Amino acid sequence: MEVGPERGRATLRDVAKRAGVAASTVSRVFSEPGRISPGTTAAVFEAARKLGYMQHSRGGAERQSRPNAVALLVPDITNPFYFDIIHGTQEQLKAAGYIQLLVDTEESEDVEAGALESLISSSRGVILAASRLSTEALTKAATRVPLVAMNRNDAGVPTVLIDTTVGIHQAFQHLVSLDHKSIAFISGPAKSWSNQWRWLAFEEAAEEHGVQAVRLGPYAPKPTSGAAAADAMITSRATACIAFNDLLAIGMLRRFRTRGVRVPADLSIIGCDDIFGADFCNPPLTTITAPIEQAGRVATTMLLNQLNAGLPTVRQVAQLPTHLTVRESTGPAVAPARGQAV
Repeated sequence: MEVGPERGRATLRDVAKRAGVAASTVSRVFSEPGRISPGTTAAVFEAARKLGYMQHSRGGAERQSRPNAVALLVPDITNPFYFDIIHGTQEQLKAAGYIQLLVDTEESEDVEAGALESLISSSRGVILAASRLSTEALTKAATRVPLVAMNRNDAGVPTVLIDTTVGIHQAFQHLVSLDHKSIAFISGPAKSWSNQWRWLAFEEAAEEHGVQAVRLGPYAPKPTSGAAAADAMITSRATACIAFNDLLAIGMLRRFRTRGVRVPADLSIIGCDDIFGADFCNPPLTTITAPIEQAGRVATTMLLNQLNAGLPTVRQVAQLPTHLTVRESTGPAVAPARGQAV
């Protein structure tokens, strides 16, 4: 009968066997962690933790093998919005001596919950960008690992909010000045906290300006959802819309072009986030500009403060303002007769 290694006296080979990788890979994870894939790194550190593996430094002092790693979970790694967050968090973590483990949760609550469960034991802390977890699950996770959420303010955890309220009010001022009297909100994911927050700001601005508010959706925050959103927009008879994000707005622009709807001659459209490429559209997209990379850096600083203190911190909320950037996808309102021409 094989007896496992005594806890605290496991060898590097024991860790390799448990993680299902070569001993040389384990060695590289510990010596050059940034050069090994996040999945393999997490597996090695998890195996080391379970075996109680202690790595010896050159001076003979022992330290636990748990990594200087922080996990960043994003709903869609292909969304350019998250590029700047990834860059901002990684730069901050690198400067502080941490590596970043990046996970794409595929806009799925279940995938996010599973990934978080596996990373809690192999990461010093976690940053959740636009988490799709329930309020209860997010609150519980924060009791198990140092955690910062981005664009979530419902679970009592440290959070960084990109506040689109000012940007939305500026968008309404802009559209009302162009004589738009019926404006649609192209809704994003049903489980997105920021989507609901934006809708509340939208309703408030519509009431303030005496404008009819129309809600369409929900739609996945991807260009491929733009066709359905554009068709719904045409049917709604609204003369302008504000989309949940730029990707959805870009997809709508493509569909409008296919259907012969001219932007902004027939209707106006505003995006949200001002991602890379928003100004390359045809026409260039008017959008609500957000300090995306700064949000990533602030979230990382908040998490590092928790890690350095070694104790749970007092609840913190950082709000970063947005503003409207006017380009060529918005123009004066026209009579809603465009449906007859499409």
